[in-house]
Amino acid sequence: MTHAVSRRSVLAGAGALIVALQFSGARAQTETGTGGGPSKHGLPGSLDDTPNIDAWIRVDASGAVTILTGKAELGQGLKTALLQVAAEELKVPFDRLSLVTADTARTPNEGYTAASHSMQDSGTAIRHAAAQAREILRDEAARRFGVPAASLQVRNGAVFGPHGARLAYGELVRDQLLSVEASTASHLTSPSDFTVMNQPVLRIDIPAKVSGGSAYVQDLRPDGMLHGRVVRPPSYGAILRDLDVAPVERMNGIAKVVRDGNFLGVIADREWTAVQGMRTLAATTTWIEQQALPDSADLPGALINLPSRDTTIHDEGRPGKPGIAVEATFSRPYLTHGSIGPSCAIAQFQDGMLTVWTHTQGVFFLRDAIAGMLRMPAENVRCIHAEGAGCYGHNGADDAAADAAMLAVAMPGRPIRVQLMREQEHAWDPFGPGMVVKLRAAVGPDGAIADWHYEVWSQSHMMRPGPPGTLTAARLKSDASPPAPPVALAQPEGGGDRNAIPLYAIPNCKVISHFLPDMPLRGSSMRSLGGYLNVLSIESMLDELAARSGQDSVAFRLRHTVDPRARDVIETAASRFGWAARVKRSDSTGFGFGFARYKNLEAWCAVAVEIEVVRLSGAVRVRRVVAAVDTGQVVNPDGVRNQIEGGILQSISWTLFEQVTFDRTRVTSVDWSAYPIMRFDSAPGAVDVHLIDRPGDGFYGVAEAAQGPTGAAIANAIRDATGVRMHDLPFNPARIRKAIGA
Repeated sequence: MTHAVSRRSVLAGAGALIVALQFSGARAQTETGTGGGPSKHGLPGSLDDTPNIDAWIRVDASGAVTILTGKAELGQGLKTALLQVAAEELKVPFDRLSLVTADTARTPNEGYTAASHSMQDSGTAIRHAAAQAREILRDEAARRFGVPAASLQVRNGAVFGPHGARLAYGELVRDQLLSVEASTASHLTSPSDFTVMNQPVLRIDIPAKVSGGSAYVQDLRPDGMLHGRVVRPPSYGAILRDLDVAPVERMNGIAKVVRDGNFLGVIADREWTAVQGMRTLAATTTWIEQQALPDSADLPGALINLPSRDTTIHDEGRPGKPGIAVEATFSRPYLTHGSIGPSCAIAQFQDGMLTVWTHTQGVFFLRDAIAGMLRMPAENVRCIHAEGAGCYGHNGADDAAADAAMLAVAMPGRPIRVQLMREQEHAWDPFGPGMVVKLRAAVGPDGAIADWHYEVWSQSHMMRPGPPGTLTAARLKSDASPPAPPVALAQPEGGGDRNAIPLYAIPNCKVISHFLPDMPLRGSSMRSLGGYLNVLSIESMLDELAARSGQDSVAFRLRHTVDPRARDVIETAASRFGWAARVKRSDSTGFGFGFARYKNLEAWCAVAVEIEVVRLSGAVRVRRVVAAVDTGQVVNPDGVRNQIEGGILQSISWTLFEQVTFDRTRVTSVDWSAYPIMRFDSAPGAVDVHLIDRPGDGFYGVAEAAQGPTGAAIANAIRDATGVRMHDLPFNPARIRKAIGA
C-alpha cells in the first residue's frame, strides 16, 4: 500500500524542500521489514525502497534542516548517530539539525527497527541522501554565482563563493529542488575529513531520561486525556463465563466500561481510578480455563516432541577420522523482555481518524494490524513512535497500542492512555521462545575438528504485527482475528536458527533446523533471536573440544578461523584481557571466552570473562569482562560501547538468572520475585570494550552482537572453575550446586 503525504500537511511554510511523496511499503514481512528481494533501484540501504532525496532531508526557508527516518529510537542511541551522519555529509552543525522518527504520516516506511539493521538501512540511506543533497545545493549556488561548482566551499549550512559571496541553504531553497531520485553515486566525505562522525557525541535522548523529564510515551499527557486499563484473561484460551459490570459503573470517576467478547477495559478520569476499576472488574469475572501447557520441568523434551518442519540449512564435507567425540544437549527457557516500565500507548479516535502514540518497533506494520482489527481503512490509522521505558524486541508495546485503540474507538474525541500492569506484561509478553540444541562433534588425530553435527529446535522468533491476529486484543474481541500464521525467517539471517551455522572452518559440518510452528507459550522476537543459544552452544562445544584435546581454547578458535576480521577481534579481546598470562586466584576462579559474528553477516564480537563460583551457594560472580568489536565504520564510539556494554549485562542476566515459569494452566512468573533479573550487586566489577575501527567501511549492526559471545564466555568460565559443563539455562545457583555436588 502507498501512503500519500500532502504538501500542506508536511511543509512548515513556503520555500520548504519537501513536496508530496509516495512512500512504498516494505517488500516482505521479515524481521527487519526491509524485504530481502531484488534491488529496485540499485541504491544503498533504505534509499532503494524510498529513493527520493526529499523523503529523508527537509530544508526550509529559514535554513532549518530536518532529517526523517522510518526507524525508531529504542534506547540504542540511534537518534544521535543518525544526526551525526547527516551533520557530517550536509556540513551543518549537529545542534542545528532536528530529527523525525517513525511516523506513518511523515516518514519513509523502513519496516521494523530490528535485527541491528538501523544504521545499515537508515544510516546508509541518510548518509547518501545528505551527501547528494549537499551537492544539489552546491550546484544551485554555482548556477546563481555563475561559477564552476568545484570552486565553491560548503560549510556551516551555507555555500561560499568568490569574493566573500555566501548563500545559506535556506536562500538556495526552491520548490522541488530536492524532489529528485537519488543517484547510484554519492560523493561521501572521506574518513580523514570527518569532524562529526567517529567522534564521541553526547546522546540527545539521555538528559530527559536521567533528569525525570518527558522522555517516554509513559510521560505523555495530552489535553483532555483519560486513563484506561484492561482486564486480561487469567491464562491462554480462557473464556469469559460471567461478568458483573454494575459495581464498576457505580464507581466515582469511571467514564465507561468496555466489553467486546473476552476483551474487557475501563476508562476513567484518573489513573488510580482506572486501576481500581480494573481490579473491581477483574474480581467480578469468572473464567473457564484449561490445562493446556506442558510440564515445565521437562520443557526441552516437550519442545523436541512437537511437530516440526525440518530443513538442512548447511551440509558439506565428509566424516573425518575418528577421534575425541563429544555430544551435548543445550536448552534455554522462555525469556520475558522485562521492560522496566510496563508497556503503554495513547490513542485518540476523532472524525473517523485514529491516531496512536506507541513504542512499537514497526509503526507501519502496527498501523495495518490495528486497521485490520478494527475493520478500518489503513489510511484512517496513524501510528507515531514515542520511546518506551524498555524495549528489546517484540514486547507488549503493540498489545498496549491495540488496547488503547479499542478503548479510544469506544469513546471518541478524547485521548485514552493505557498502561499495562506488571503482572499483565509478564504473563502476556510475547516471550523470547524456548529452544533446544543437540550437538555432536569430534576432534581428529591432528587436533582439528573432524566432524560437526548440529540440530536446533525453535519457533521462528518472528510473530510481530502486521496480521491483526498478532495482537492480544484482536484475539479477544467478539469478531476475533485468527491466529497469525507462523513465520520461518530464512537464512542467511535466520530466526531460531540464527547463527546456527558456525563461522569456523570445519571440513565436515551439517546443520539441521527443526522449525516448530506451534509452541506452548506465546513467543516472538527478543534481542538476538536464536543467536544467543546457538552461539552459546557452538562456543561451549568449541571449548569442550579444546579442553578434551589439551589445547588452549583461544588458540583452538584461531586454528579454525579463516576470516581475518574474526581473527582480529579474537586476538584483540584475548590480548587486552591478558589471556595468555591469566592466573587463577583460587580454585573457584574460572576464565571463559566466546566469539561470534552476529548472523554471520554483521558485527564481529569476542568476549573474555573472569568469574568466581561460590561453591557453597552456587552463585557466580563476574569479576571482569573484556570485549572487542568490529562494526565497520564507527559513527559514535561511545554509542557502540554503550550497546556492547548493555548486551553484556543483559546476557549475564539471561545466562545466570532469567526463566519464565508456568504450571499446566498459567504463566506463574508474573512479578520480579518470580522472575529474577540481574541486580546491581551482581554486575561485573569491570567491563572494557575495545573497538576495531574500519574507516570508510560500511555500517554493521552492533546492538545484538554481544549477547551470544557473553553467554558462551560465562558458560566456559563455569566449566573452567568447576570442571562441570552446564547445559540448561539459566545457570542459577541451584543448578550449579546440583551439578558440582555441593
